[in-house]
Amino acid sequence: MLFGMLPALIVGALTLVGLIALALNLELIATLVTPFANEWDEPLRSGMRIIAGLAFAVVAVLLVVFTFTAVTLAVGEPFYERIWRHVETQLGDAPEQPAVGFWTSLWRGIGTGIRMLLPVIGVGILLFVVGFIPVVGQILVPTLGALFGGWFLAVELTGLAFENRGLDLRARRKALRSRRVHSLGFGVVTYLCFLIPLGAVFFMPAAAAGAAMLARDVLPATASEP
Repeated sequence: MLFGMLPALIVGALTLVGLIALALNLELIATLVTPFANEWDEPLRSGMRIIAGLAFAVVAVLLVVFTFTAVTLAVGEPFYERIWRHVETQLGDAPEQPAVGFWTSLWRGIGTGIRMLLPVIGVGILLFVVGFIPVVGQILVPTLGALFGGWFLAVELTGLAFENRGLDLRARRKALRSRRVHSLGFGVVTYLCFLIPLGAVFFMPAAAAGAAMLARDVLPATASEP
């Protein structure tokens, strides 16, 4: 579990640089995405740009959490596979390690990541638009961001368990949807823990172990599938 923090620490340091750059330029970004407010009187102009900045920040956090998780899992695959294998062995009936070549595994992982990234971007755009609704948007966007972010994390983190059982992304989504509340409970709590400063570093190994347990909980619904 301690070794599992190393990849998260490395990727987290790079992510932190990006977040600092975003924070320093958030006012400029808010101005660029609200050109229609240039001629507005104060305080409407400033208010709209604050709303735009908040909406952009929430969407950026959603994208950052997803990309952080994907990159960390890729960088630290040997560590997280070892955690996953330990959990599976401890709970019994662990799947056999499939004979998959490095390049096959790499390209499959990249393809899965792209397929998951597209809906994340779509949700991000939707949340950004909703964020412009005064008051309602500022409540809905963080809430929906945590729900969508939690779902994407649940799908992403359970990848090892499903892939080592020969189940693809579609089967993974179907299994998690069969116990949607259970899956969201895991994903949303993980998402919120990742928002705590250094939380992603400390919680990532535990999230990998929890994802292995979650996969075992939802897999009976798809046990008959090839």
